[in-house]
Amino acid sequence: MSRTGTTVEIRDLIYLSEEGAPPRRLDVHRPAADRPVGPSVLLWHGIGPDEKDVLAPLAREIASHGLPVLVPDWRSDAPDGGRSHLMASLRYVRDHAVEFGGDGGRVVLAGWSAGAGAAMGLALRPGATEGVRVIAAVGVAGRYDLPARSTGTAPLADLDSTEAGAGAGAGAGAVPVTLVHGAADSVLSSSHSRDFGAALRTKGWPVTSLEPASDHAGVIMTEYDPARGLCVPSTSEHVLRAGRETAAAIVSAARTA
Repeated sequence: MSRTGTTVEIRDLIYLSEEGAPPRRLDVHRPAADRPVGPSVLLWHGIGPDEKDVLAPLAREIASHGLPVLVPDWRSDAPDGGRSHLMASLRYVRDHAVEFGGDGGRVVLAGWSAGAGAAMGLALRPGATEGVRVIAAVGVAGRYDLPARSTGTAPLADLDSTEAGAGAGAGAGAVPVTLVHGAADSVLSSSHSRDFGAALRTKGWPVTSLEPASDHAGVIMTEYDPARGLCVPSTSEHVLRAGRETAAAIVSAARTA
């Protein structure tokens, strides 16, 4: 366990043990000071296998606002595309969030890049969360016309399903959705989030949209390092500013749901 300013980080907790495979692990970022129990945030990384560290800067920023954030490793190259890992991490939050000052019965499901599609897939399928109450969903720099790693179908396609398009999903009982996408994203165009937001609104879904002046990596407080082939923490003020906007959007989603 390590302490950074107003937050505490607990690393490499096992959330899933698989026969014949290394255990799946997650990190917890929580406020250093005790606070009244509030919603928990489950934050999923993108398509790179086991890249929870990429989201550490964003998770710390969210935790500094008083919310516990759980960030699991998951593997997109697993035979099921990572679904079993994603769902196991959701169950872990349900069963263990209280240990970190959170409410396992009120979960904000957020994801970046491929993780965004996974989060939205479950937001549109309230019956697929294995009893976990998802109170809000946040997609960061995502694409929603491809099969979600959590469900196997594209969120845009799910909007036409009975469950998502009718009373169980749309309207008064819908999971509030927030879409964050860097206006300068050259990896996944921000048009993906704009198109998905428009489709959701057509179905009567509550949607908040935000386009920080940033790229695919900057919205999570990182910069892409081509030598290492991954996103690394940044100290650039414009990157930090964009990441703070993303964190604020997730905190707002938790507090207004």
